[in-house]
Amino acid sequence: MEHVPALDEDLKKTLGPATAKVLAEQLGLHTALDLLHHYPRRYAERGELTSLAELADQIDEHVTVVAQVADARVLTFNGGRGKRLEVTITDGSGRLQLVFFGAGVHKPHKELLPGSRAMFAGKVSKFNHKLQLAHPAYEPLGGDASDRDAATAFANQLIPIYPACAKLESWKIAKCVDAVLPSAREAVDPLPPALREGRGLVPLTEALLKIHRPATKADIEDARQRLKWDEAFVLQVALARRRHADAQLPAVPRRPAPGGLLDAFDAKLPFTLTDGQRTVSKEIFDDLATSHPMHRLLQGEVGSGKTMVALRAMLAVVDSGGQAAMLAPTEVLAQQHHRSVVEMMGELAEGGMLGGSDQGTKVVLLTGSMGMPARRQALLDLVTGEAGIVIGTHALIEDKVQFHDLGLVVVDEQHRFGVEQRDALRSKGKQPPHLLVMTATPIPRTVAMTVFGDLETSVLDQLPAGRSPIATHVVPAKDKPHFLARAWERVREEVEKGHQAYVVCPRIGDGEDDPKKKQAADDADKRPPLAVLEIAEQLGRGPLAGLSVEVLHGRMDPADKDDVMRRFAAGEVKVLVATTVIEVGVNVPNSTVMVIMDADRFGVSQLHQLRGRVGRGSAPGLCLLVSEMHEASPARARLAAVAATLDGFELSRIDLEQRREGDVLGQAQSGVRSSLRMLAVIEDEEVIAQAREEATRVVAQDPALERLPGLRTALDALLDSEREQYLEKG
Repeated sequence: MEHVPALDEDLKKTLGPATAKVLAEQLGLHTALDLLHHYPRRYAERGELTSLAELADQIDEHVTVVAQVADARVLTFNGGRGKRLEVTITDGSGRLQLVFFGAGVHKPHKELLPGSRAMFAGKVSKFNHKLQLAHPAYEPLGGDASDRDAATAFANQLIPIYPACAKLESWKIAKCVDAVLPSAREAVDPLPPALREGRGLVPLTEALLKIHRPATKADIEDARQRLKWDEAFVLQVALARRRHADAQLPAVPRRPAPGGLLDAFDAKLPFTLTDGQRTVSKEIFDDLATSHPMHRLLQGEVGSGKTMVALRAMLAVVDSGGQAAMLAPTEVLAQQHHRSVVEMMGELAEGGMLGGSDQGTKVVLLTGSMGMPARRQALLDLVTGEAGIVIGTHALIEDKVQFHDLGLVVVDEQHRFGVEQRDALRSKGKQPPHLLVMTATPIPRTVAMTVFGDLETSVLDQLPAGRSPIATHVVPAKDKPHFLARAWERVREEVEKGHQAYVVCPRIGDGEDDPKKKQAADDADKRPPLAVLEIAEQLGRGPLAGLSVEVLHGRMDPADKDDVMRRFAAGEVKVLVATTVIEVGVNVPNSTVMVIMDADRFGVSQLHQLRGRVGRGSAPGLCLLVSEMHEASPARARLAAVAATLDGFELSRIDLEQRREGDVLGQAQSGVRSSLRMLAVIEDEEVIAQAREEATRVVAQDPALERLPGLRTALDALLDSEREQYLEKG
């Protein structure tokens, strides 16, 4: 009788130690169940030639292609001592060269005859501006194949192409899957039978067999639909359980006192809040008034006034006798927030101080680089309750920091913090404090439902009155060098009008970040990224000579960073050449122009964030995206998308689609690889929304999942330990 591996059985037993080691180290697959969930990336058909045209975007990636040999020739070099076999393969839409050297030319020369067809796997590289695979592994698919059994096995089938690695080609993975496929019969179905039948989904065992060994394209579709539901539903159940558990936690309701600090602040505001700010504030105040902790995500377009909304929430908590802490990802941002909060509050930020308001409170800053006396005073103000508001960096999380009564934690730019850091700060409350998470990176609805599924979401998409539009243009520095010269003229013109400018570079250039000089000298695409220190020097001597040009980057001394930012904010520095340290929160309304060098090296959402630093005052903003990439390249298409719209939600969608976002979950939460293998958070919006509804209903009826043991088992299997921890902590 055949050996059917148990689902949790180590692959060593079934496949042998050598193969199991490669699967574990290269692909993270350890058990039969892991391998069953390693789904084919796509399928090739016997009669179809797979497109080679996409390979230009996959330099340095391992690929598998099915193609026909067009020609093969052996060339000699080194006076006839060396041999090289060059094989050209084609799929009708493109051609690709394969090269074999030395003793390795004989076997492929006999087997890869013109007209024969095979699967080829290898790493795409570029030589003399041509794409090639050097020494690819191959599996003949024709009648004259040496391994006739393998070729026959592939005959008349859809050929699964698996995500592979250099040491294990797709067809070898297919053979490994064959060895564990019988154990699919043991798979525990996580979906409640009523849900599965109601939605017309095939049983799990059938889905696993059909995804790996489909007879028809309809089989693949049935399997995908079912496996997407598994991933979406199990994940949404985990999040629904988290929300359910949060609703059971106790929290102190925080209501602003009539005629208190919040009313005094609102009375002195020199402008009217937008409708969006009012709506979101009401949602937050309603949450704060409940006896279980608020868990809310506040998404706001760049410059939509999130800080104002967060500050009013903090004042409401101080009004009710509690304290509020704001956690910022960088010292530059923490100092910036502290300055702007103190400015907005005026004498209300000087509670207990000479000239301060009776209704006021103290607003303190706490960062790692503060001097000892200032730090000691800040810690004292927090533990006594003298300071109602503290703004700081990771320094807030240290054991020494104690609060009198922490009522609200505001986390700015959530994606910069690990879950552990967020929790360490929350654990400083006597009871769980309320939590407000803010991000200026717009997140499409389904991503919010998936990544931040344990948080309620509020969106600010209206810009405050008086904000100026930002015009964005691509500057093709290589094709049209005079465009770049004109860009520097525009910077000068803005400075002459009394405004200021940012120039952003991807690298510092201080020796510590020198890129590895691996690239071939003739590959212009791969020159080192432009650096802050080099560009600042060139501009100061050249196109911007005579203007005050200064630099800002993450490795500067904190006091120097703060000094530069203060002088830039005061208008003394006219041009700031910086890294992405200015990406979030930096608010200098007089800055009207930003030039982003090597813009193609930044992500779409990051470019949108950066551009949000200009046009924050009454004068219009201008953002120039400088790139040397060719007009037809995907990188230029990305830049054109940024130039075409100011809608951050639209851009974040484009960004995710281009990043092949299966990994959005792992990256956004704990840096581990995503558990999503089949579900695409952008394309599968409907499945995710429906799964969330079903999950909420299931958890409301049976929070411990006592009646659904299969679902409980799937939760344990799908959520790795780190992600389980994230869900436990929220």
